[in-house]
Amino acid sequence: MSRKPKKGYYVRGQFVAEGSELDLQLKAELKGTDEASKTDLKRESSALQKLGEELLTLRADLMAKLPLSDKLVDALAEAKRITNFEGRRRQMQFVGKLMRLLDEETVEAVKTALEVQRKGSAADTAALHQAELWRDRLIGVEEALAQWMAEYPDTDTQQLRALIRQARKDAVPADRAAVSQGLAPRQGRAYRELFRFIKQQMNPDAVDDDDEDPAHDD
Repeated sequence: MSRKPKKGYYVRGQFVAEGSELDLQLKAELKGTDEASKTDLKRESSALQKLGEELLTLRADLMAKLPLSDKLVDALAEAKRITNFEGRRRQMQFVGKLMRLLDEETVEAVKTALEVQRKGSAADTAALHQAELWRDRLIGVEEALAQWMAEYPDTDTQQLRALIRQARKDAVPADRAAVSQGLAPRQGRAYRELFRFIKQQMNPDAVDDDDEDPAHDD
């Protein structure tokens, strides 16, 4: 009496009987691969959704250079206008769907633009901090002027000296009550003008902005 043939399949020339240990192992590996793929897809989808949210903060000049569809650009603009929480959430879901349609090259372009903005912001902050340090040194240390001129020899020395002198005169000491509250002394107009002058000398191409002065006090 002939044996009933076993059900199974071949893997690389090897017969794998259904229900065998090898069959269960292969199916477990296959299932694990499927689950991993689903997890990867979900992770990628979440990353693109977040990338879309970061696009809302991108400067207009950098945004204009990206090869984005009009539909995505309009969706981002609409998201900026929406103030209602639920409405904005739904709009960002729509943005996420559009982001998932982008090709890899465009996604990389978006990441690069955001990185350029981040590095620029960090550099701007560092430059402002450096200008603030120079201002305080020029006001408080006599030798600082010579050090400044050695580093920035094209500076109008007369104008700089005048600003330093005026900034020293304009400095208003904090009264005892202000000191007890941890408040900084108010500084005069020359103090802020000196800051702007220093900033301009350090970076002649920078756009002047009064609000960038960390010590600006209306």
